[in-house]
Amino acid sequence: MQQPLRIAIAGALGRMGRQMAEAVQADPRLELVARFHRPGSTGDGLVARDEALALADVVVDFTTPAASAELAKACAERGGPALVIGSTGFDAVELEAIAAAATKIAIVRSGSYSLGLNMLTGLVEQAARALGRDDCDIEILEAHHRFKVDAPSGTALMLGEAAARGRGVSLDDVARRARDGVTGPRPRGEIGFAVLRGGSIVGEHSVSFLAEGERLTLSHAAGDRSMFARGAIAAALWVAGQPPGEYDMRDVLGLAA
Repeated sequence: MQQPLRIAIAGALGRMGRQMAEAVQADPRLELVARFHRPGSTGDGLVARDEALALADVVVDFTTPAASAELAKACAERGGPALVIGSTGFDAVELEAIAAAATKIAIVRSGSYSLGLNMLTGLVEQAARALGRDDCDIEILEAHHRFKVDAPSGTALMLGEAAARGRGVSLDDVARRARDGVTGPRPRGEIGFAVLRGGSIVGEHSVSFLAEGERLTLSHAAGDRSMFARGAIAAALWVAGQPPGEYDMRDVLGLAA
């Protein structure tokens, strides 16, 4: 009988950390071997980070960009374990640190671990490829609970990247993350973002393609965080057998071109 995959959970006291612990413990393919939080956190069955890394095949990390980058470096210095990162809002330096770590270990990093959202990403890329910039404007709207700290969400940016890929452009060159005051006419080819924060919204995303006389909207709404935990488990099971590199859910799901 195949041994269960040994999982450690970073950010164990956070919303997703607790959700992940429940999901891992309910899956016979997995064994929850360690949970850790910030340095100095004790109690509730927590262990130190280095102890957790020594026990695990894969670490699942839904924390903060800075903590994820530091964790990736620590895993790489040990030559493992593999890493599944669900944090969002990274800056360029943090992304470079993760990319450097991925030369030594396998890392899955995604703006969303929802199967439905990753399917939506593929549909957005196809639609952007088919509907030209001169004929159609693209606007992305996302809504989350009041406690989310980054905006636009990692998922919204993932959808923006998909739209930009479909048009063969860099998102950084065409993104409009906010509008305020007298902004003038909308430039052709711009990909706009709008953000809503409040209440207990788990996550809602829509991408609208707006042409003269018609509008196409592709959307997804999350009911609860269990879907993200299921996707992270799929990523953990997949990444455990991969060579060093940085992957995303398109690789996990076999959707990458």
